[in-house]
Amino acid sequence: MIVFSDSLHAPARDDITELSGKLGLTEIGQGLMHSVVEGDSTDGKLIKEAINQGIGSFTPDFIYEQFVQNYSYAEQLYGKTFISLISGYDADYVGRNVKIPEFQRELRKRVLEKIDELKDEGLVDDQFKLTDKGMQLAALVLYTEELDELASKNLLGETVSTKRSHYGSKGDTHVFRKGDRYRDIALKRSVKRAVRRGHTTLSLGDLETFERRQHGAVYIIYGLDASGSMNGRKLDVAKKAGVALSFAALERKDNVGVIVFSKEVKSAVAPTDDFGLLLRTITPVVASHETDIVKVLDKAIELFPAEDATKHLILLSDALPTVGKDPGRETLDAVAIARQRGITTSIVGIRLDTKGEELARRIAEVGDGRFYIVHKLEEVDVIVLEDYLGV
Repeated sequence: MIVFSDSLHAPARDDITELSGKLGLTEIGQGLMHSVVEGDSTDGKLIKEAINQGIGSFTPDFIYEQFVQNYSYAEQLYGKTFISLISGYDADYVGRNVKIPEFQRELRKRVLEKIDELKDEGLVDDQFKLTDKGMQLAALVLYTEELDELASKNLLGETVSTKRSHYGSKGDTHVFRKGDRYRDIALKRSVKRAVRRGHTTLSLGDLETFERRQHGAVYIIYGLDASGSMNGRKLDVAKKAGVALSFAALERKDNVGVIVFSKEVKSAVAPTDDFGLLLRTITPVVASHETDIVKVLDKAIELFPAEDATKHLILLSDALPTVGKDPGRETLDAVAIARQRGITTSIVGIRLDTKGEELARRIAEVGDGRFYIVHKLEEVDVIVLEDYLGV
């Protein structure tokens, strides 16, 4: 079971940037979440939202001018959450009042004050670019928000925290044999067996014991689509699903890798037990360009170890592959090659069209994996965990 201690000592504010390397779950657990992030959650959320929207800098004059010149376009560019966080006003309220001169002056003042605050905290530099400290805070907010999500869905105490036995996972049952362990007796099934036989007491012949499946090495890679269509909310939930997967897998002593892709592979981490590295890779992802799944599969083959072990790729995408002469056929060929190398492939599709669903199903079939269609964005992390737990 995952247990967080209330006595966990969190580092001081100035120590945030020192959290690097193998950030263990105890090091960035609940204590840090509620002591370090609590006072900076708004700033961290603002930075995280800016990254998800592809905003490269916090230039105050440019942001303000976008608001007052064409608010509808600004809302598309920045998103309502960013506008609310940087202005201190509800985004709809800004939209209704942005043409009023008095409100414009107040809006400009608030935007300047917020960005000055980010600079004073060392979260952006003098050129209004995000600093390492700002990225670190955004990573912590991403992590803590997803832990809150998992807790609200009752996934922390059961699904995520279920650990495989040292002796393997419980599977099917067989009739009790000499040498079977007492702890492996399937008591409920044994009782049902006795009742079916009309027995009032359990006899040796009624007993069933669980088969134990050997739990060998498990390596998971999360393929995160960062193409242009993933911008904003979709990218945020995709990142959080990656955090949830990393959290769950490392708790179960499995190794997790990440491939961030669009037209090219943007970044990649081979399966590892370094949670901090995974978090730092996922947090800064921005959306751009088209989708090329073939490159992801090629990279996955490169990153997975050559040893005989469970190797599973979870692809998350909201669109068909669009790069290549025949993207669909080339993708299926790449999935087949990966399968020959011992890699299974599942695909999580976000609001795919009919043609996209058809290809996704074929990818899962050829890759000996599973296909999931996402209709509600808040379900992405649950679906990714479901796929992982079925490996």
